[in-house]
Amino acid sequence: MSTRAEAGPRTLFDKVFDQHVVTAREDGQCLLFIDRHLLHEGSFHAFDKLKARGARIARSDLTFGIEDHYVPTRTRDLGVIDPAIANMIRQLRDNTAAHGLRLFGLTDPAQGIVHVVGPEQGLTLPGLTIVCGDSHTATHGAFGAIAFGIGASEVAHVLMTQTLWQKKPKRMRIRVEGGLAPGVFAKDMALSIIATIGADGAAGHAIEYAGSAVRALSMEGRLTLCNLSIEAGGRCGMIAPDDTTVTYIKDRPYAPAGDDFRRGVEDWMALASDPDAAFDREVVLDAHEIAPIVTWGISPEDAAPITANAPDPDRMSDTARAAHVREALDYMGIRPGQPLTDIAVDRVFIGSCTNSRIEDLRAAAAVLAGRRARVPGLVSPGSAVVKRQAEEEGLHRIFTEAGLEWVDAGCSMCVGMNGDLVPPGERCASTTNRNFRGRQGPGSRTHLMSPAMAAAAAVTGHLTDMRPLLAGRTTGLTGEN
Repeated sequence: MSTRAEAGPRTLFDKVFDQHVVTAREDGQCLLFIDRHLLHEGSFHAFDKLKARGARIARSDLTFGIEDHYVPTRTRDLGVIDPAIANMIRQLRDNTAAHGLRLFGLTDPAQGIVHVVGPEQGLTLPGLTIVCGDSHTATHGAFGAIAFGIGASEVAHVLMTQTLWQKKPKRMRIRVEGGLAPGVFAKDMALSIIATIGADGAAGHAIEYAGSAVRALSMEGRLTLCNLSIEAGGRCGMIAPDDTTVTYIKDRPYAPAGDDFRRGVEDWMALASDPDAAFDREVVLDAHEIAPIVTWGISPEDAAPITANAPDPDRMSDTARAAHVREALDYMGIRPGQPLTDIAVDRVFIGSCTNSRIEDLRAAAAVLAGRRARVPGLVSPGSAVVKRQAEEEGLHRIFTEAGLEWVDAGCSMCVGMNGDLVPPGERCASTTNRNFRGRQGPGSRTHLMSPAMAAAAAVTGHLTDMRPLLAGRTTGLTGEN
């Protein structure tokens, strides 16, 4: 492969991108080698294209199937669920079997959400290029990888060639300096960034997250941060590898071992942006100013500290923004200027590729322990591995004794395509990544927040500042509060 490197100091993104250029065209398009191709049930379109051409997969050893988007979370018996959903799952099984691919299926002890399984199994490593037919593939960039979502035709292209044409995006650095206050998590950091720069603030850019607050995050926190890069308009999000990264990777099932691991560490640590590397845009936030955040509207940028009020469009000079706010408040059933803590919720959801890892569950359990939920809720761990660990730690008992439902791993109520839905008109406090109209089901209303905040909403029945409920309790987290 070419090492078509630009002259002068380079960013983390430049270093990884340049290492993967097979060839480049005069128009700036580069053919990139893809190190990991992750597939879920929605990949059947691409397999149909292969079948129509009589083609085979170029690198079956670099291609992995994961059952997650459509999977039921209350049963593993496909015979008792919606036949259309069962068919989607069976299609993935048939396609992966036909091409000899490793499949993390429902009965696999490592099954889970694709963006949880990849890091957990050591498939995600620094310096790799990773693609998946899912927009939140940016999650894997927490390891210093270039990871992004692709469409059906691109999935087929990667299956057949193990390459993908891409034009190098602009580079953007978002630095968060200082320390997060107690009760403030990576989810709050991410939503604060999106609220600051807007849902299209990073459009056309690859984001690198840096600064002392980012370095202090655990890998779970970094995965949450990078997961939400797409909600800021970014092509991908990345964090330079460090000791935290290396410690997480060591001894993972698919990670290199022995001398290969030691050589890998040397290469990974060299991926940091050069001191004088130039970025097309730079944003700096003060971690001390970040508070627990909730969304009030129909875009992740419609976010504010829990102590704030909903905006009043009549007080806005930007007519376009005012129109959006008016539309959002109307859909969400919120009064202009209404205190966010006055908003009642009908249910809660804790899960998704954004916030379903063990530290997320510990944070929610810290709030819920010894308390009862006033509204129903669903807790779906990110993988079978996470579920086993949570049960070993007794977290599942905290959830069920609080009155919440403890189910199996899958995308669940995040995307509303697997039977886990928010009923029309109901309001859900959710740890997911998107609060779009009907995202969690037709007519559903979604408020995004951290797991601890969702747990607090369950206990009180309304959006609430969880910090008093967390006072004197430990979340079991490191580097996040």
